[in-house]
Amino acid sequence: MQDESGKAALGSPAVASATTAQNSEHLNGHTVPQNGHNTTTTPALQPQCDSRAPSPAPTTVPIIPREQWGGKYEFLLSCIGYCVGLGNVWRFPYLCYRNGGGVFLIPYFIMLFVTGVPLFLMELSLGQYGAAGPITVWKCCPLLKGIGIGMLCVSILVCLYYNVIIAWTFYYLGSSFQSPLPWSCDAVANIGLCGNNTTNSSDKGLSPTEKFWNERVLGVVNSEGLHNPGPVRWPLALCLLAAWIIIFLCMLKGIRSSGKVVYVTATFPYLVLIVLIIRGATLEGSLQGIAFYLTPDWSRLANAQVWNDAASQVFYSLGIGVGGLLSMASYNKFDNNVIRDTLIITTGNCSTSFFAGFAIFSILGHMAWKKGVPVGEVADSGPGLAFVAYPEALALLPGSVFWSVMFFLMLFMLGVDTLFGNMEGITTAVMDEFPHLRTNQLHKSLFLGALCFSFYLMGLLLVTDGGIYWFTLIDSFSTSFGLIIITLFMCIGISFFYGVNQFCQDIIDMIQHCPSWCTKVLFYFKACWVFCTPFLLLLILTYIFIEMYNTSLHYGSYVYPRWGKALGVCMGATCCMQIPIWAIVAICKETGTLKDRFQKSIQPLNSWRVNNLNSTDRVEEHMDPERVEAPFTVTLTDMDFTAMRWETGSQA
Repeated sequence: MQDESGKAALGSPAVASATTAQNSEHLNGHTVPQNGHNTTTTPALQPQCDSRAPSPAPTTVPIIPREQWGGKYEFLLSCIGYCVGLGNVWRFPYLCYRNGGGVFLIPYFIMLFVTGVPLFLMELSLGQYGAAGPITVWKCCPLLKGIGIGMLCVSILVCLYYNVIIAWTFYYLGSSFQSPLPWSCDAVANIGLCGNNTTNSSDKGLSPTEKFWNERVLGVVNSEGLHNPGPVRWPLALCLLAAWIIIFLCMLKGIRSSGKVVYVTATFPYLVLIVLIIRGATLEGSLQGIAFYLTPDWSRLANAQVWNDAASQVFYSLGIGVGGLLSMASYNKFDNNVIRDTLIITTGNCSTSFFAGFAIFSILGHMAWKKGVPVGEVADSGPGLAFVAYPEALALLPGSVFWSVMFFLMLFMLGVDTLFGNMEGITTAVMDEFPHLRTNQLHKSLFLGALCFSFYLMGLLLVTDGGIYWFTLIDSFSTSFGLIIITLFMCIGISFFYGVNQFCQDIIDMIQHCPSWCTKVLFYFKACWVFCTPFLLLLILTYIFIEMYNTSLHYGSYVYPRWGKALGVCMGATCCMQIPIWAIVAICKETGTLKDRFQKSIQPLNSWRVNNLNSTDRVEEHMDPERVEAPFTVTLTDMDFTAMRWETGSQA
């Protein structure tokens, strides 16, 4: 729609450019050029609009188009793949066994519906409405920009160590093409471990899988601890390089490429889990393992550790507060039903965790039966479960080489999907701050390549002989108290600074034809965001600090020194300290008294709602002509002129 002079009409929502007034600032809603000549304002609306015609033509800044998912299933599968990761396989079943079996499901689902699902919906809604990454999206409340930078710090730490797991998977995948499997009792090197008469006293009690893991893969027996990492294990270093090359190639074209990959990586793990459950059910002793998994111990509900484990598993599994969810949601269409997606993804994620427990404990039950020990003595969590218990089970399957390849491909896909989300959080945050990277494919590729290579170089520390000690340190503190603090401030900031009523209205605006059940569900989420979720997050945070002070960090028999634990605390503190640092910066950028500065710093910037082309009336209603994003530079859009006409008309 154009006027007679050939310029786009100001009121058209189809306008795709913004005009920039150089070296000017807003004073009381009017523009004053820096050359000292004030623009004469008249009470009449039309003469003022016409008076702009003889002015020099403004510079046109094109709006850089943003990618969108090829379809809603790509977004759903990407989020499910991001959430359903290694934690569902190696962490949830062990926590369930350790914390009272089936009783653990009670605190787990309470924490899920009171903290997990509300925060999950908050992240998806924030990213989808703002169409921006974890940093830029805080135009809705500039005071809290540090939350986005804190998320970026957490993502960096997670990406640093998470791909090392994929490198271990590659190592096992390559070893799986040997027959017999090198960790099975059929291998010549393991005859002494599996035979009753020739077992060495130094290796007594070690299984072939434990020996393979500790000596052949990690080389941890050659390291004394954090202070002595030893040389790089080059087979693992090559596997790590291959892992980062695959990540680079899959993300080279952004969500257009990764969105297609998830059709395989998000569905294949379910096929393998089904096969493992069927095979595990046929093994002797599997029922004892399942009984150990589900038998309730009601007394465990009185233990605070159980509730803390439930909350930590919810955060660890859903990927809340890392920025991946927010970034992936930013590529959604504006009218996507975010409430429906939240319920689908969280339900699928938790069902997978429970489902995977049967595959694990049926096999653990068989292992315990073979060794003649209780199931509790063979149960483990973390990498030890995936790379010790599972390989031993694979050695028992007919055609073990084939199933070993399939299983470690499954682990690879679980890890890659999660890493896609974390890497997407980093790349989206950077490209939103430097939009020219989106328009130049060469620069975008160079940035992604440099990022992956930097992670590879830093990750070499984690593939040394003592790399597992550094891995455990980063894993323990990168998603500990710092992540809880980030999500706590996100919840408080949206609920009380941005406004929980406004946020709910934004969600309704996105779901244009909001069903009645969506409106009712929003009342529940509103209560959680304002009362329940912040209160529970504070309790969890308090418990984490108490536990951190009273307990020591260890890996196996190695106890971490005090300086090592202090280094881990610094990692977590670095992430959450971004919040006060950038809050101070935001306040210092404003003018007036301290109270005025604070009030201005929690007001959304003018460009916050430009994504909402379907509700221009609400955009005009909330425009604040005095708000600028940078000193002495104002980016004017058609909505800015509309807001000025409305204000002048109201004064008349």
